[in-house]
Amino acid sequence: MAARILHVLSQRPDRTGSGVILDTLVRHAAHAGYTQHIVVGVPSDDDDVEVGGLEGDLIRPLRFGEGTLDFPVPGMSDVMPYPSTVWSKMTDDQLDRYRAAWRAHLAQVIAEFRPDLIHAHHIWLMSSMIRDLAPSTPIVLQCHGTGLRQMELCPSLAQEVTRGCAVADAFQVLREDHVDLLAGRLGIERSRVHVVSAGFREDLFHDRDGTGAGAARQARSLLYVGKYSHAKGLPQLLDAFERIDDATLHVAGDGSGPEAEALRTRMRSMTRVRLHGQVDQARLAELMRTAEVCVLPSFYEGVPLVLVEAAACGCKVVATALPGVMEQLAPLLRPRLTPVECPPMAGIDTPDPAALPAFVDGLARSLESSLQSRPESMDVSSLRWRSVFERVEKIWSALLAPAV
Repeated sequence: MAARILHVLSQRPDRTGSGVILDTLVRHAAHAGYTQHIVVGVPSDDDDVEVGGLEGDLIRPLRFGEGTLDFPVPGMSDVMPYPSTVWSKMTDDQLDRYRAAWRAHLAQVIAEFRPDLIHAHHIWLMSSMIRDLAPSTPIVLQCHGTGLRQMELCPSLAQEVTRGCAVADAFQVLREDHVDLLAGRLGIERSRVHVVSAGFREDLFHDRDGTGAGAARQARSLLYVGKYSHAKGLPQLLDAFERIDDATLHVAGDGSGPEAEALRTRMRSMTRVRLHGQVDQARLAELMRTAEVCVLPSFYEGVPLVLVEAAACGCKVVATALPGVMEQLAPLLRPRLTPVECPPMAGIDTPDPAALPAFVDGLARSLESSLQSRPESMDVSSLRWRSVFERVEKIWSALLAPAV
């Protein structure tokens, strides 16, 4: 009999990297024969929640923006590509209502579905509740990096998160340096933390002719994929782009709030910038197959899957030399990767303002250099989702084995 897996994500399952990972994990698990249910947090007006191609009655959303949850879905980043509630700005009353709603919702789903294993995303508040609700069920917690960042931004919640999450059975991280970081933060054995990396959907992200120079690729075209956010380095990218002649910048993504609106206004005023808004995975792959260079000037990332997807589509890539880029991706992407030195940081995702002019200079040089270079061949087979899922399934199997 197939094992029953309950997947849990406290935010929207679309428009973010963790949602993409959840979606693809569910697809591969379905192909492998697992029985699955999914719990996610969504806006009250989202009537068409889709994850992994599963039937609608297998997806159990908790809705925000109505009733006791009369505020937008809290996002794991302070700037999300949709209206969201910022964790550090939530009142005690909102937090209490959030906890109560999730406890009731999870308890009901667990009682009805009776999962053999629970796979939860993000080391954060909702994940910290699961052990109390399912004391005898194996629990895997997947760290995407943003929970560790929120612990610094919301120290008042860190102890609660640490206490509740540390009792999970196994942990998955996307990059090697997060093993020691997570183990130290939660006070757990290093052996319970497993590096699974991130993967890309090879059925979507591929270069049609295999050369990286397809007929549809536009000369001197740049592509940025991500939120309209200062933490993503978008203001500095726009500054650097203004120094590059005869190029076009395509932007796939969105954002909400004053910060995002200011960036949107600026980009709309730039004649060589093309805004595509939030796009689905298929459309994103099309954009990647037409761009010469994909750029991610972010100041904080886990393992940025978008760089792998872009490289698989034949793009050259320019990215800030963050640990997740240099340690996990650079050995594979090196033939097409041009790293940009990260500026000194004033906070976990906030650069020292005095260092930004030099960062913009370096970014502009790297973009121009990448535009003029020829793409080289590379092997990213270890980052195909088939390979990633094999690593995830090995962890599941070890936890399920005593019950089989």
